[in-house]
Amino acid sequence: MNTIAYFEIQSSNPEREVMFYEKLFGWKFEKVEGIPIEYYRITTKTINGGLLKRPAAVPPAEHGTNAYTCSVEVDNFDRVSELIIKNGGTIAMPKFAIPGTCWQGYFIDPDYNTFGIIEIDKNAK
Repeated sequence: MNTIAYFEIQSSNPEREVMFYEKLFGWKFEKVEGIPIEYYRITTKTINGGLLKRPAAVPPAEHGTNAYTCSVEVDNFDRVSELIIKNGGTIAMPKFAIPGTCWQGYFIDPDYNTFGIIEIDKNAK
């Protein structure tokens, strides 16, 4: 198979990140009880994942990403980028073209997690 089947987001404030990603992408979150860490199951239209209480301190800024960075396919890059900023996110790498494929950009959520968004566009250049 060799495809991503699940993703996880760590957060020092899970309720804040639940609201952030619900507003951006319409993902559904369900709190999971009975496990030794605060954990939310994430349901999307494609890949599913989880959001968990960060078990260690937030990594220092500008030290790179120590994890997989997932990108979310969106239908309108600019609209979603505006939503990210409006809801407390910041730009890590501005929108750029992957020629003949898509528009790509990277952002940082309110807990300093890096994620990308892409808009498929064969005319991107």
